[in-house]
Parts: sequence; C-alpha cells; structure tokens
Amino acid sequence: MQSDLRENSALRGIAVAVLTEHREQQLHIQNRVEATGVARIVFSHPAFPLSATDSIIRQIQDQRTEVVVVDLHSENLQRALDAIELIQDTTSDIAIFAIGEISNPMNIVAAMRAGACEYVDRQAGNEYWLDAFERFAAARTKKHVRTRKTRVFTVINAKGGAGATTVAVNTAVALQRNHGQTVLIDFAPIGHAALHLNLQPSFGILDALQNLHRMDTTLLDGMMTPAGDGLHLLAGPRQPEATAATTAELARLFHLLVGHYRYVVVDCSSRMDNTTRLLADLSHKVLLVAQTDVVSLWSAGRIRTFLEGDAHCDHRRLRLVLNRYKKIPGFTNEDVEKATGIQILWKLPNNYQLVAPAIDKGEPVAAQKSSDLSRSFRSLATLLATDDDLGGTGGSAPPGESAPPAVPVRSPRSGGPLTLPPRKAAWET
Repeated sequence: MQSDLRENSALRGIAVAVLTEHREQQLHIQNRVEATGVARIVFSHPAFPLSATDSIIRQIQDQRTEVVVVDLHSENLQRALDAIELIQDTTSDIAIFAIGEISNPMNIVAAMRAGACEYVDRQAGNEYWLDAFERFAAARTKKHVRTRKTRVFTVINAKGGAGATTVAVNTAVALQRNHGQTVLIDFAPIGHAALHLNLQPSFGILDALQNLHRMDTTLLDGMMTPAGDGLHLLAGPRQPEATAATTAELARLFHLLVGHYRYVVVDCSSRMDNTTRLLADLSHKVLLVAQTDVVSLWSAGRIRTFLEGDAHCDHRRLRLVLNRYKKIPGFTNEDVEKATGIQILWKLPNNYQLVAPAIDKGEPVAAQKSSDLSRSFRSLATLLATDDDLGGTGGSAPPGESAPPAVPVRSPRSGGPLTLPPRKAAWET
C-alpha cells in the first residue's frame, strides 16, 4: 500500500512545500512551481520552522513532501538558513531548493552549505524552474534504480546493422527464461523488436509517453505486448516518429518500470540523441554492439565520447559486445579495447545462417537450445543478471577459443589514428 502511494505521488507530480515569511512571495513561488506542469504544491506556510518539534516539520512530512522551497530575503537570511539546516537534519529524502537574488554569491554559497541542492534566481522564468525539477526527478530515479534489485541494460549499435536489436531481443528472451520479470523497451527510431518476436502490438512507447500524466501499473500493463515465456514488450513506433522524451518523462516511466520488473532491456538501435544519453545515464550497463571491422570500432570510440559528454555515462558502465565475432590473426582483444577505449564484455559467435531465418520467422535464437549462439546469449544473460560489476570478465569466446584476459579500461579522449592489422587506417581525428 505504501509503495502504491509513493508511485501515485510520483505520477501526479513532484510534491512541493513552500516556506517564506513574505506572503506576496508565497503566491509568486506557488505559481512558478505549478506552472512547470511537473510539480504540485502540497503545503505552503508564511513562516519558518524553529525546532525539530515544530508543527511545520510534521506537516511537511505528513504531506509526503519531496522538495521544500525556502525563500531567502536579506532581512530574514539567517532564519531561512537555519530553516534549511533544520529540515536537512530532521527529514530524510527531502530536497531543498533555495530561492533568492542571483546577484549575491555569498547567499548562494551559504544556502548550499546549509543543505540546499538548488539555488533558483528570484526572477527566473518557468524554464529554469522546470530544469531544476527535471534534475531532481532524474537524480531521484537514478537513486531508485540503483537501490532496487532491478537492473537496466541499454543496447546501442556502434554502427548501423551491427545487431543491437538482435542482441537486445535475445538477451531479454534469455533473461526472462532463466530469471523472469523482464521487459524489453524499444526506443529505436523505427521499432523492429516486435518483428523479431513475431508480435503485433496495439500500443507502444509513444502511447506510454503521451499518457504519463495518468499512468499507473495497470495502465502500463495494458500497454505491454506479451511475448513467449512471460516476456513483456513496450513496442517502438511502426513509422519514423519523434520519440524524444524529457528528463522528467523518462524519470516517471522508469520509476514505474523498476518497481514492476527485475530486468529492463532497452533497445536504442542506432539512435543517437539526448534521449539515448539519458537512457544510458539511467542504466546499470550500456552494451555497445560492434563488429571487428575498421568502421565499427572507429564508430564505437566516437559513440563512447558522445555518451560520456556532460558526464552522462560513466565509462565504467560502458561495455563492448562483439557480434558475429571472427578472430582476426594478429588482432587481439587489447587492440580492440585500445582502439575504442571500451572494455570487451562478450563475444557472440558468427552464425548468420541461423540468425537470419530466426528473425524472419520471429523466433529468437535464445529460445532455441541446439546452437552455440543460443547458449552464448543465455550465458550473457546470466552474467548480466548475476555480476554486480561486470568488470574484467572479457566475455565468452566462441567455441575453440579461450576467453580474453581482463584488461583495464582505457579511455583516450583524443581518439588518434585507428589501426587494424594488416590494414592501417589513414586518417587521424
């Protein structure tokens, strides 16, 4: 019951309390907060709490407040700072936004030291408030994802046709078969996951994003397409569609997903935009699907730089999955990792004769039991489900080869010439 209340609260918007000693500012702040569309006022009071037993503190907690906005004025600055410290010391999991004059840096520093996580300019418009609430929502969802047992894996192509959708679908199938409670989310520009599973979805990701304002677990279930063995699919668009999602929208969606599933597999295919960055930021691991050719590995290094931009994806969560793997004489795992700056997690053996008809028939390879490739997918799923770090595994080599040794991740941000024996790339970054 308590989890349902938290879930419904998140769906209605961020619960905000406003504290100020100026009534005209009280109305101004309330209007700014509610104009964002992602937050709602649950408590507002024209005074600051004076002690831990103050009724203001109790009412903030009773209303399940998530953010408290504290107004800083020059004539009551110390009382406001004391209130921030008091709220910080007596409550848990409540963020504090301070609002004041941006022209006074000393006030900003004092508010942050007291415990505020955001400082909002008194003259700031709705867009600034929206950005602040979206940052809070993203941080809350990341914490929620990290603290729960749910694991989120995002799969991305290093180049078009590298096999991200095939890897995402088969990994999800294997996770569901061996571990259960798995959902596959298709964020590709055109959704192909349904074809791989021979499904005809009635709803999909676009419907979910458009109905987040009223979404609950029942509605979310209704938008899922059931596949074999209990796997759920939130399908991608059938036509090229702009499925860009805001930080707040993704935060709401994943807040629901991680409360409902143990494993969330996201197929981004070749999508490269801010949504992909946000998804990578929400993930426990990002699987970059590549092949051992010049273009694929060159692209992998550039995509790593893109995903790491603005600190969206820590390189320690980024791993290479080498698809259709064939050993190249004289070209080692160390060469691959040096060229891309990404550690190898897994190597899937090349078996196009098996994969192509499996896709055409909508019968995933991982659901079959008679091939090295299906066993490799199931082993990959087991590693993802059981290994907390995934560091230094090097993955599973195809039959007849030994697994590569653990190699530290190297992250050369400058890029440099890419060399593959016996052919040398003639360009430089």
